Amino acid sequence: MNVSLRQLRAFVTLAQSQSFAEASELLHLSQPALSVAIKNMEQETGGSLFSRSTRSLQLSPEGRQFLPVARRLLADWDQAFDDLGRAFNLQQGKIRVAVMPSFAMNQFPEALAPFQREYPDINISVEDVVMESVIDAVREGQVELGITFEPDQMDGLEFTPLFTDRWIALVHPKSPLAARKKLSWTALMEEPFIAMNRGSWSRNTTEKALSEAGVTPTRLLEANQLATIGRMVSVGLGTAVVPQLCRQQMESLGILCKTIGRPSIERQVGIFTRKRRSLSGAAQALIAHLLEHFSKVS
Repeated sequence: MNVSLRQLRAFVTLAQSQSFAEASELLHLSQPALSVAIKNMEQETGGSLFSRSTRSLQLSPEGRQFLPVARRLLADWDQAFDDLGRAFNLQQGKIRVAVMPSFAMNQFPEALAPFQREYPDINISVEDVVMESVIDAVREGQVELGITFEPDQMDGLEFTPLFTDRWIALVHPKSPLAARKKLSWTALMEEPFIAMNRGSWSRNTTEKALSEAGVTPTRLLEANQLATIGRMVSVGLGTAVVPQLCRQQMESLGILCKTIGRPSIERQVGIFTRKRRSLSGAAQALIAHLLEHFSKVS
């Protein structure tokens, strides 16, 4: 059977409009050309697809039975070429990603390298900003996706977890606490405690754990970046608690990383996207790559 895509579109359009005049306008065909297309299709299929009269045009029983199949065939055809287009788009394009600094500095470059080797023509713009700004950037459509800790509220966002991070304690190698394998929150307070700035998600998370442990820092230092906190610990200014994902970075500064006793802090790190918002083929490919990467390393 030799039925063309043009004839199939003509059949579906005519069936929906039930008017040669309207269908011709929608298809940008003359009425005689449309009539010929339908007639040729009926000859190929072996029977009438429409019941015609001077006043009405209706589908024949066979035409009604074939209509949903024809619609599905057209949808599959369009979807196939949409998929092919997305595949071609992986040869070029740009992805904007907002990433919290601790992840951007540690795990993200290593995870990103094989993706960039596979798709060298995709440009990736990384905005390393604090957690709250990551979420805002995704919600406001400034970036396609964001990577940070899972927050308490995710209105309008979808969250796909990558791995679970358990926070660790930082101490100077010459600290009296250095010999201990595991540190309690009370022990950490024996030295000045270095925390993130007030109002940040990290600070709020730390303060909840301190409250649950029933301790309060008597000597407190603050900083706006985890890298700054690490540097402060490295010169002996005090102790701190940071995400495990910073471990390699902290150890490179000569800091000792210790397990924290109860209450422990565990938070999922994952990918944020906007609900009911389609992603580019490049962004979908990056998400799939990250999920595969962290399933192997976690």
